[in-house]
Amino acid sequence: MKIKPGSMGKAAPLYDVQIVDKNANILPPGQQGEIAVRSKPIRPLGFFSEYLDNPKKTAETERGDFYVTGDRGTMDEDGYFQFIGRYDDIIISSGYRIGPFEVESALIEHPAVVEAAVVSSPDPLRGEVVKAFVILSPAFSSSDLKSLTQDLQDHVKKTTAPYKYPRKVEFVQELPKTITGKIKRNELRDKEWGRM
Repeated sequence: MKIKPGSMGKAAPLYDVQIVDKNANILPPGQQGEIAVRSKPIRPLGFFSEYLDNPKKTAETERGDFYVTGDRGTMDEDGYFQFIGRYDDIIISSGYRIGPFEVESALIEHPAVVEAAVVSSPDPLRGEVVKAFVILSPAFSSSDLKSLTQDLQDHVKKTTAPYKYPRKVEFVQELPKTITGKIKRNELRDKEWGRM
């Protein structure tokens, strides 16, 4: 299979994977939606069946003939999928939908950044804005943080789109992670929204 940089690849054989909207309609190539696996009329062999003792959560994963993964993405005309972010991680700022993964990827390209996590943060004007938690490279640890913040914001504007830049940046020593090393964005988001 041809490799496309930035793509997750194609669906595995025997699985019908599509990008669907909130009504389980299959979206055309290039349109952003939720990544879903066809689970009806026949559930794929070895496929997830339910959340144990949680019928409500199980029902939330079922939409029409599909199991929705909770991941947002696109599919190109060749069937290659592009991951945008978790559905619950999407930031809606002034009507724009912003995936944290894309902003994090842009930040990590900057030589000052070792690691970054992006979440929504409350804003009285825009409802929510992009906030980045950044671990600096040792070479930049004594930099002027105000100037560095501006540099990182400009970098994200150029790399992604002007509306996606982090309006808030917090420099941290570490990020909360699971035992497998995955960043716990929900903890950062809860802290921002005062839910901890």
